[in-house]
Amino acid sequence: MSRDLPSLVEAKAMARQLRAELAGGMGHAQALERVAHQFGFSDWNGMHAAIAHRAPARWVVGGRLRGRYMSQPFEATVVSVVQARPGWFWLELDLDEAVDVVTFESFSNFRKRVRGLVGPAGRTREQTSDGEPHLVVEM
Repeated sequence: MSRDLPSLVEAKAMARQLRAELAGGMGHAQALERVAHQFGFSDWNGMHAAIAHRAPARWVVGGRLRGRYMSQPFEATVVSVVQARPGWFWLELDLDEAVDVVTFESFSNFRKRVRGLVGPAGRTREQTSDGEPHLVVEM
């Protein structure tokens, strides 16, 4: 295992990409096995056990992230990362510029520090009234 290991989310994305590139009837399980072999594991179960609790590489304290909070674009520094369950992490971010989280014209509420439970797709389950996730982090 000479290469840095990916997170669970990244490894699954690699398997999806492999399936799309080969498109020759390879099942998802076979693609996962191939990804595991690329990283020196004998099978997917062994790799899964080794990486299940890893956050994506950029999600580290002091790391830089981009995304949207309450539909407003941001760039931020990661303040904390705590795993809630495999693939889901509480992220606390210090935004470079405060964002207005209110869309009402005569009222504003600016936030500079935000926290959210972010899942495998880099987004929260919580949504605004128009269906947008509260927090979306570029993967």
